[in-house]
Amino acid sequence: MAITLKDVAGAAGVSRSTASRALSGSLLISPETRAAVEEAAAKLGYRPNRAASTLRSRQSHLIGLVLNNLINASFHTIAEVVQRRAAVENYQVMLCITDADPRREESFLRTLATYGVDGLIMIGTGKNAALTNALLAEGIGMVSVIRAAAESAAPSVLAADREGAHAATTHLLDLGHERIAFIGGELTTNSGRERFAGYEQALRERGRQVDPALVERGPFDPAFGAEATTRLLRQNPTALFTANHEAVFGALPTLVAAGIDIPGRLSLICYEDIPWLRWWQPAVTVVDNGARELGELAMDLLLQQIEKRSPVEHGSGRAYRVGAKLITRASCAPPAG
Repeated sequence: MAITLKDVAGAAGVSRSTASRALSGSLLISPETRAAVEEAAAKLGYRPNRAASTLRSRQSHLIGLVLNNLINASFHTIAEVVQRRAAVENYQVMLCITDADPRREESFLRTLATYGVDGLIMIGTGKNAALTNALLAEGIGMVSVIRAAAESAAPSVLAADREGAHAATTHLLDLGHERIAFIGGELTTNSGRERFAGYEQALRERGRQVDPALVERGPFDPAFGAEATTRLLRQNPTALFTANHEAVFGALPTLVAAGIDIPGRLSLICYEDIPWLRWWQPAVTVVDNGARELGELAMDLLLQQIEKRSPVEHGSGRAYRVGAKLITRASCAPPAG
């Protein structure tokens, strides 16, 4: 027979309500009582009936976290922030990895809705805005992070990608570089569009036009980074700005395999910081997109929605920006000669 909360309370010598408060982490329960209840629950093998609890409180205390991949270091950081903040607020996080497949993303969203999640944080494809708007209308909290569809009603937390790319390109121009190669994401994404726009703007401000032969745009994938770097090296650039973060994992090994001297032969800037970029030889200059701040703000906005428990009207989504910062290291220098 299933062990009930009443059984746990009897074993611990407390009332059912006290046992419930102890297991939910209530600060009104003494540490000694909480320990006794938890010990009784562990011995009996008690598992809370989440479905029944959800029906009583109309809250599941579940948050869905939907990500395109786990390659991106910023996604890792955001996931860590969401998990930490959720634990403090007594929420469990359900993680879903879509591999940037809109159909898989849709399936996950429907599954999470079936489980009655209280809220969702998405780093998504931008292809399921109609579904996410419907979930919002049902009262499920939602925040898009880094990437957001224009027709989405959900608030979004975005990095200042255009400004960050502009700062990186301007830095290379100030060093005297004229042939600056660019690896970016697809223009269907916020980061793909805005980082390229910042690169183009910086060139235009110096009276230069974008050379199509020095531009590679493609999927957020290490294999694309390797292929793009190989093609760009044939164009003899003096600097490379890798604004597609996932592509960095393919670009760096390709540069090493080709024996490219950095920064003697090629100056290098990457977008989004990773600890090991500081330890690379030489240490790589980066644009820090503020991933931790993106995650913190996303959780603030989501918890506000959950606490209010009110649907968000279509078209009311606002975009919040977290500033980018250029961190200069040893991978950039004036062009040789």
